[in-house]
Amino acid sequence: MNKPISAAPRKSTPRKVPMALTEELVARTMRAVEDAGPTPGMVYMTDADYARIRDEVLATAPVGPVKLFAYGSLLWKPAGEVRGGERAVATGWHRSFCFTVQRFRGTIEQPGLMMALDRGGQCQGMVFEITEPVAANLEALLRREMTILPAVNVPRWLQVRTEGGLCRALGFVVDPANPRYAGKLDKQAIATTLATAVGHWGSGAEYLFETIRHLDACGIRDRNLWRLQELVAEEIGLTSQLTRP
Repeated sequence: MNKPISAAPRKSTPRKVPMALTEELVARTMRAVEDAGPTPGMVYMTDADYARIRDEVLATAPVGPVKLFAYGSLLWKPAGEVRGGERAVATGWHRSFCFTVQRFRGTIEQPGLMMALDRGGQCQGMVFEITEPVAANLEALLRREMTILPAVNVPRWLQVRTEGGLCRALGFVVDPANPRYAGKLDKQAIATTLATAVGHWGSGAEYLFETIRHLDACGIRDRNLWRLQELVAEEIGLTSQLTRP
């Protein structure tokens, strides 16, 4: 069974003020959106593509358990079976809303933004072990994270630091050469997109809210995301005022 993986007891970081982005504000961004299906002009990955990438990842895996570095939605909506969980830091990477989507949490008419690891800084997340059968669980993960060729969110072995020392874990990083890579965007521009874009998976605001909530459950606070949720809350409030009769 695919279970949420951030529910394990963690020492939470005390916070003086609650999130400005509340469930009530997130609910204002939600609406029913029918999945339009594959985006015209896009090349979708095939079973052979997933098998090839799966085999490439496993061929370069370090000796021992295959580990996964989770920093966003994999904290609450994992693919395949994983177990364990310990805090870890990936140096040289940071979580960023840096690529556009025209499906899932956006549409062709109103594209959304999704997170990946981008170059620079550091990222606090969680390391989990992919359980047996590793090949099947890894492929389930690839199918969740990658849909289009060329892929914008690609698997990479990262060196991460845990309380037990350094180890290598699989993370998903952005390909800056991909046409869907948005680069370093202004926080206000990101907030405007997250406050308005929605797809059949839900809204960008919901994605941000759940990420922060589950990071908090793991005792992790991302200052950039914390500031971003404040801006998104403001944007939703303004939009609601403008749409009132």
